[in-house]
Amino acid sequence: MSNALINERSPYLKQHAQNPVDWLPWGEAAFEKARREDKPVFLSIGYSTCHWCHVMARESFENKALAEILNHYYVSVKVDREERPDIDSVYMKVCTALNGSGGWPLTVIMTPEQQPFFVGTYLPRESSGGRMGLRELLLTVADKWRSSRAELTKTAGELTAWLRQRTAPTAAVEFSALAKAAETQLEESYDEEYGGFGTAPKFPSAHNLIFLMEYAQLKNEKKPRQMVENTLRQMYKGGIYDHIGGGFARYSTDREWLAPHFEKTLYDNALLALAYTEAWQDGHMALWRTVAEDTLDYCLRELKAADGGFFCGQDADSGGDEGAYYLFTPDEVKSVLGDEGGHFCECYDITPEGNFHGKSIPNLLLNTRWAFLPEGYDGFCERLRIYREERMTLGTDTKILTAWNGLMLMALSRAARAFSDRRYLMEAEELAGFMAASLYENGALMARLCEGELKYAAQLDDYAFYALGLLELYSANFDPAHILKAEELAESIRERFADAGGGYFRTAIDAEKLLIRPKEIFDAAMPSGNSAAAVLFDRLFRLTGKEPWRAAAEEQRSFISRSAGQYPAGCCYALTAMLTDGASRELVCVTPEETLPETLKAVISRYAPELTVLVKTPANAAALAAAAPYTADMQPKDGKPAYYVCTGGSCALPVDMG
Repeated sequence: MSNALINERSPYLKQHAQNPVDWLPWGEAAFEKARREDKPVFLSIGYSTCHWCHVMARESFENKALAEILNHYYVSVKVDREERPDIDSVYMKVCTALNGSGGWPLTVIMTPEQQPFFVGTYLPRESSGGRMGLRELLLTVADKWRSSRAELTKTAGELTAWLRQRTAPTAAVEFSALAKAAETQLEESYDEEYGGFGTAPKFPSAHNLIFLMEYAQLKNEKKPRQMVENTLRQMYKGGIYDHIGGGFARYSTDREWLAPHFEKTLYDNALLALAYTEAWQDGHMALWRTVAEDTLDYCLRELKAADGGFFCGQDADSGGDEGAYYLFTPDEVKSVLGDEGGHFCECYDITPEGNFHGKSIPNLLLNTRWAFLPEGYDGFCERLRIYREERMTLGTDTKILTAWNGLMLMALSRAARAFSDRRYLMEAEELAGFMAASLYENGALMARLCEGELKYAAQLDDYAFYALGLLELYSANFDPAHILKAEELAESIRERFADAGGGYFRTAIDAEKLLIRPKEIFDAAMPSGNSAAAVLFDRLFRLTGKEPWRAAAEEQRSFISRSAGQYPAGCCYALTAMLTDGASRELVCVTPEETLPETLKAVISRYAPELTVLVKTPANAAALAAAAPYTADMQPKDGKPAYYVCTGGSCALPVDMG
C-alpha cells in the first residue's frame, strides 16, 4: 500500500512511497491536517544517496509497529533536502545550535505552525546505551503533547524567537587582514601528515583549496600551496577517490581518507575537478590533470542525462550494503585481470583480510613503490569498472538541480580552457544550452527538473552558480552573450534576494514564507550563496568595467567582512573575490581573425587568478561593446592582434605579443 509520496517526482521521496508511514510531502495540506487533527508534525529531511538515511528507513520507517505510532500520534512529512534546501537550512540551523553539529537524516518534531521543539539527526529505532531511540522519543513526545503541551510550545517559541534574531554585524575588517586570518585558521587545523583540515570525518571542501591556491599565488607564500598539494595528493591516494571509475565520494570517515561514506554528488565532483584543474594550471603536474579529467569523465559517463543536464549523484549503498559496489577481493580481481591481478592487488591494497568489512577499498595509501602507476594500469581499471558495473547496480538520483549544474558548467569550462580540450568545451556549451532551454518556466528560472517536471523557484545559489558557470564559459569560448546572460541573472539577484541589512537571502522576496527567510553566510560542503554572489559581482566588474557591478562587489565584500566574525575561514570562497581587490588586471586581445592567436591560448591556460581576459573579433565586436563598453574603440594593430593591458580602470597602449 503506497502513501502520498507515490505522486512525487523526487527519487528520495519515492524511496519512501511504500513505507507503512503515512508520509505527506511538505505543503499546506500537511500542516492543515496537523491543525485539524491537533497533532504535532514529524518532519524527516534527507536525500536519496545518503547512507544513514537508508539505515533509518530500514530500521524505523519500514517497521510497521513504529509506523503505527507515527500514524496515530503525528502527521509525518518527508522533504528532499536537495530540492528544498531552504527548508533544510531553517531546521539545520537549529540542529547545529542545539547539538553542536548536524547531518542527515535530519529529524524534527514541531508544532503545526512549523515551530520546532525537537531537532536531531539519525536515531536508532530502539533506545540503547543511554541513547534514546526513535520509538521512545515518539511516545514520550506524544504523551507530553497530551499532558504538558505548554512545555513543548514554550520550547518551540523560544527556538523560533532565537531563529528570528538578527545577528548584529561587527566592524568591517580590512580585506587583506581577513584573508590572512582565514589562511591562518586553515593552517592551524591542517593535517600535516594526511592533508585536509581537522580530524575525522574529513570533507574535501574544495573551495578552501581554491582559496589557498589563490592566496599562495597572489601573496607569494609557500605554505598555502604546500597544504593544497599535499591535500590533493592524499585525497587521490585514499579510498575517497574512486581509483577504478573516477570521481570522489562525499567525505571520509577517517583521517587518512581511506574509508568514505560512498555516496558521490555532482557538486563535490564539479568543485574537486575545478580544484585539480587549477592546481594543474598552477604547476602543470601531470597527476592533477589526470585526476581532473577522470573526475569529469566520471560525471559525463555516469551522471549526464540524455538531454544534456547532469543528475545529482549516486548512492552510497548497493545490494543493501554500504559501499558494496566499490569493494573487491583478491579473487575477484584475479578473475578479471588474470596473471596481472596479483600485482594490481599489491599496488591497490586489495588483500584477503580487507580494509572495510572483510573486503577492500582500492587505494594507494600504502603504495610507496611507484610515484606513478605502471603503464597499462588504466586498462586494468577500466576492465574492473566494467566488471563491477555488471556485478551490481548502483542507484542514481535523477534530479537535475540548477545550482549544481552551474558548478558543473564552471568545471567543464575551466577544463576546456586549461587543457585546450575541444571535447570539454563542447560539453560545456551543450550544458549551457540545456540550462537556457530547459530550466525556465514562463520566463522564470526554476531550481529542479525531474522526469520532465520543473518545480520550485530558483534560489540564490541557483542564480549565482549558473551565472558563474556562464562567466567561466565566456573565458573558454569568448562569446559575449554569456556575459550578458550572467548580468541578467546577477540583476535578478540584486532585485529579488537583497537584504536591506546587507547581503542576500537564500529565497526570493516572493518565495514561500517559512519560519524564517534563510540567509547563509558561511560556506558548507558548497560555497554559500553569499560567497558565490561576492565572486560573481567581482568577476562581472572585472569583465565589464561597469560601475553598478563595482558597487555591488564592494557592498558584498563589505558585508562579508562585517559578517565573518571570528571565523573568516568559513567564508573562503568569498575571500577569493577580496584577494584580487586592487591586484586585478584585464587583458583585451583584439584580433582581425575569428580564431584565437596561439599566444593567447598559452596565456589563458596558465594559472593567473588576478588576470581577466577578453577577446574582440570582427564577429563579436558589437556584443562585446554591449557587455564591456570600454572595449568599443579598441582595434587591431597593423592588421595583427593587439593586446591592451588595463589596470585600475585605465588601459595602456596596445602591444604586439607575437
